[in-house]
Amino acid sequence: MKIVLLSSSSGGHWKQLMLVSAAFEGCVRHYATTEGGYRAGVEVERFTCLPEGSRWDKFGLVKMAWAAFRLVQRVKPDVVVSTGAAPGLAVVFFGKLLGARTIWIDSIANVERVSMSGRLCRPFADVWLTQWPHLAEQGGLDYQGSVL
Repeated sequence: MKIVLLSSSSGGHWKQLMLVSAAFEGCVRHYATTEGGYRAGVEVERFTCLPEGSRWDKFGLVKMAWAAFRLVQRVKPDVVVSTGAAPGLAVVFFGKLLGARTIWIDSIANVERVSMSGRLCRPFADVWLTQWPHLAEQGGLDYQGSVL
């Protein structure tokens, strides 16, 4: 059975990830986000709370990246899926380095352009998606619809 690691930051990224996760029914799904309280709100098989980290909190970013690396190393996913922000970027990056197929779905909130995390993720994403048709680029960013 395929192991899928689904990761995002909290808030809207998490809500979008939950909508996408249904596509992986029948797989072993492991979820990772920065909000531990989400564990109680959803029925999930496996759950990891990652530390917060961002470009404004460099120490937190290093802690989050280290936790993401350990998570990917422990879970050994076949596929990594993220709907965004720094935790998702870290999980996709380490997933790719350790041999997983990777999917990045940029948040629907990014109307004008792809998010910074999405742009940084591009080299590590086997599938790189936007939820806005006008942002799709030939041969790169793809549009397959929106999750909301």
